[in-house]
Amino acid sequence: MTGAPPLKNDCFALPPGIDWTPVDEALALLRDRLGPVTAVERVPLAQAAGRVLAEEAVALRSNPPQPNTAVDGYGFAGARDEGEHRLPLVAGRAAAGVPFAGAVPAGHAVRVLTGAALPEGVDTVILQEDVAASPEAIAFHGPLKQGANTRRAGEDVTAGAVALTAGRVLTPADLALMAAVGLDRVAVRARLRVAVLSTGDEVVEPGQAAGPGQIYDANRPMLLALLARWGFEAVDMGRVPDDRAALRARLDAAAQGAEAILTSGGASAGDEDHVSALLTEAGAMQEWRIAVKPGRPLALGLWDGTPVFGLPGNPVAALVCTLVFARPALGLLAGQGWAAPQGFEVPAGFEKRKKPGRREYLRARIREGRVEVFASEGSGRISGLSWAEGLVELPDGAVHVRPGDPVRFLPWGSFGL
Repeated sequence: MTGAPPLKNDCFALPPGIDWTPVDEALALLRDRLGPVTAVERVPLAQAAGRVLAEEAVALRSNPPQPNTAVDGYGFAGARDEGEHRLPLVAGRAAAGVPFAGAVPAGHAVRVLTGAALPEGVDTVILQEDVAASPEAIAFHGPLKQGANTRRAGEDVTAGAVALTAGRVLTPADLALMAAVGLDRVAVRARLRVAVLSTGDEVVEPGQAAGPGQIYDANRPMLLALLARWGFEAVDMGRVPDDRAALRARLDAAAQGAEAILTSGGASAGDEDHVSALLTEAGAMQEWRIAVKPGRPLALGLWDGTPVFGLPGNPVAALVCTLVFARPALGLLAGQGWAAPQGFEVPAGFEKRKKPGRREYLRARIREGRVEVFASEGSGRISGLSWAEGLVELPDGAVHVRPGDPVRFLPWGSFGL
């Protein structure tokens, strides 16, 4: 198993003079400054699904390994012109895994079954449905092109070619391809371990008695589930009250057991914003005031060399910031490369006026070919996250969206959900 170089202590530092950071600039900074931090290991192919490919998968064998027939039928050599043709049959047949012994003479045909290696003297196959056959011969009408109904050796992948590139999250289909080209073990990244920590005196565990002014912790179960869906190893660090010493100890433990840390709450600059205060104290804190709604404050820093993403405490803002900023950044740390959500334009089924200055993300879903948005933009309306099937992304500038105008819709699936 091999490791990866540590991140630089100033990897989150903003350029001089930067105050408000546009979304695209924030994403570019993350993309340029982060890289894999996970170790590389070799595992059996059967254990590789969902893992990040660490090295190019190079084919040991061509696929198909030799020319073969794509259909059940009869094989012979050469094309056939229009008109009726009759070819005597040789004894025997070619089947998948049971090749024909010997060669097929010119002007003769042989019975072949799907997947069978083409016998010597055969380069063309006719479907059995197009043939009148007897035990001694076949008859059919042309024309038929040379090479019809056959597969060339290596027409899919040739030996020595790159079957899959590094950084890919391996799917069941990828395992089929690697098996077909002779690979039985594969170099993958260790699963990225991401610690999740909630902060604040107001936060209590679901099921416990909630006192005046207290709320149940909605962020931690949401973030832990997101990480598991993305194939990371989620490490639950619980919740910490507004106590700086307790938070310091919990961050120490998180840095020992994970390669990245997600916190929610305490990321701004208030008296009880201890996450940002401790990161500042450690000399590795950057408060990115991102021009985004919902969201804005995103505390970024290193704690004992481990990157910390300090998310807003509001669950709606926490989810948006996780999807837009933390997910692609964690993908880089995991060795996956940069994953940008794939959106598409859909006619709006709503009207919305937006001032310039911030990019906005609206909870949305598609009905009858139009995208509708949640009735309230209030970031405290957590039910809108369950109602939605994705986000509408509105650009940084001023916008007046009218019904029927095209808007960019980002389905949850484009975020890997």
